[in-house]
Amino acid sequence: MTTVSVNGPGATSSTKGPQPEGARPAAEATPVLEARGLVKAFGHVVGLAGVDLQLYQGEVLGLIGDNGAGKSTLIKCLTGALQPDRGELYLEGRRVSFRSPLDSRLAGIETVYQTLAVSPALDIASNMFLGREIRVKGFMGTVFRKLDHRAMRKQAGEQMSRLGIATLQDMGQHVETLSGGQRQAVAVARAAAFGSKVIVLDEPTAALGVRESNQVLDLVRRLRDHGMPVILISHNMPHVFEVADRVQIQRLGRCAGVVRPAETSMEEAVAVMTGAKVL
Repeated sequence: MTTVSVNGPGATSSTKGPQPEGARPAAEATPVLEARGLVKAFGHVVGLAGVDLQLYQGEVLGLIGDNGAGKSTLIKCLTGALQPDRGELYLEGRRVSFRSPLDSRLAGIETVYQTLAVSPALDIASNMFLGREIRVKGFMGTVFRKLDHRAMRKQAGEQMSRLGIATLQDMGQHVETLSGGQRQAVAVARAAAFGSKVIVLDEPTAALGVRESNQVLDLVRRLRDHGMPVILISHNMPHVFEVADRVQIQRLGRCAGVVRPAETSMEEAVAVMTGAKVL
């Protein structure tokens, strides 16, 4: 298995790429996750053309852009699903290189995709610990690999309570009986439980109703309140502007600008996204 490669103290040199004026938080803190000059091409098609990104502790960074703007390619490069042709990634100031999504997970980056990687036939607790199951102690756990369902349900319930998810009470309930919003809550809660540094949400409100979407947005706010940095990718502009602290706008494989919802209207963001306005 390929491990995450981390460089020494020299990785925090002063070669940090420029950031749009007014986009950096007031405190000159080190980004939890940073990308510098990412380039990714698929033959003659350029997916990313020198993209920078900074994500700071306790903030929600929205990522918007039209189809083909490079959002998915950027996220895949950040989480190890793709390897950039050029550019650098930094996690908490240390240079890293992810060769697979497993590498990014081991480094503390959890991703919740639009397709919802949950198993409907399993209960909530089993989905929460999918791939990280807890075994009973002693001979039965080490030799026969018997799972400790009681411990998993107890910890899953504690995680749901910590995130304020009141609609899910029975951790033994099968996921196939849950609504779309509740399934999304299970996926996000799993990411929050094991994502020690960064959570990436890819279209978390897609195909959800108004009520279920609001539940997911409330969950994003709770993650931020707990100090967890979140990247939120969405085509739903009102949702992004409702919860994001900063919004990075992608256009034609480049970063067209970083704006603050408190200072920029959605109309202005759309104008930048379509090329009608330049920051």
